[in-house]
Amino acid sequence: MTTTVEAGTATAAVHFDQVSKSYGDVRAVDGLSLELRPGETVALLGPNGAGKSTTLDLLLGLRNPDQGSVRVFGLSPRDAIVAGRVGAMLQSGGLMDEITVRELVKLACDLHPKRYPVADVLTRAGIEALADRKVNKLSGGQEQRVRFALATAGANDLIVLDEPTTGMDVSARQAFWATMREQADQGRAVLFATHYLEEADEVADRVLVLHRGRLLADGSSTEIKARAGQRRIAFDLETVDEQVKEKLRKLPFLSSIDISAETVRIQSTDADATVHAVYGQGLYPRNLEVAGLGLEQAFVAITAAEEAKTA
Repeated sequence: MTTTVEAGTATAAVHFDQVSKSYGDVRAVDGLSLELRPGETVALLGPNGAGKSTTLDLLLGLRNPDQGSVRVFGLSPRDAIVAGRVGAMLQSGGLMDEITVRELVKLACDLHPKRYPVADVLTRAGIEALADRKVNKLSGGQEQRVRFALATAGANDLIVLDEPTTGMDVSARQAFWATMREQADQGRAVLFATHYLEEADEVADRVLVLHRGRLLADGSSTEIKARAGQRRIAFDLETVDEQVKEKLRKLPFLSSIDISAETVRIQSTDADATVHAVYGQGLYPRNLEVAGLGLEQAFVAITAAEEAKTA
């Protein structure tokens, strides 16, 4: 089955224009502006309380902004959903217990304006073997795959995923993301929120980092890692006593240091100067490694730096 999104429009898949949303005194989303384009796979990252869930709720028309506007393919979120342009896979809810998986997927297909055949949806989600099982007899990972089937019951132009692979095993995750790459290759926009930062690093064309309701960083995974401006240094020492630990803690340009037995792990804003200072302290590192930060370390460094500004 091959379905390609119709071409000929430059309309953004998603457009947030100075969007704010508060709950009492808590500003969950604060002047958020962003744009997603067809064919992109975008990861939405942020610590707990960053505003990810509220952002997705606003995008899906589940909540209305206090200020600003949200448009999906030039429409209001609710109009875009009614038109069958948006599929969503949320963390919980959306499942009826006392029916079979096939019956639930058939219902979703029947309700979609641009429906797919039920058998194709079951196959794409990898749940053919579960088709005749009652929904309340599924494991957590199986429920996630059923939610994915419901989100792709028709030819959506935007797919929104909230922690989509929670509870899935490694093979199920790999199959899931292979399917998502196919969706993006066909011109669909894919937006997913996740706590699995290695998935964002491997899968996303673009990474958005939210912090206290604001867009803190926007770029490719490589750009986000470079923005952190830090590198990782790791080495072993023959002995690490209190005197050596004191020398290590005084090294220049340290962002963090972890000393475990004879192994030292450092994050530095100037790796060359830090390594030079290690030798200058009369220390002789073995198995020395210097590398860029992974996305997880970069994410922590960027958000920690922002927290320090507002402390």
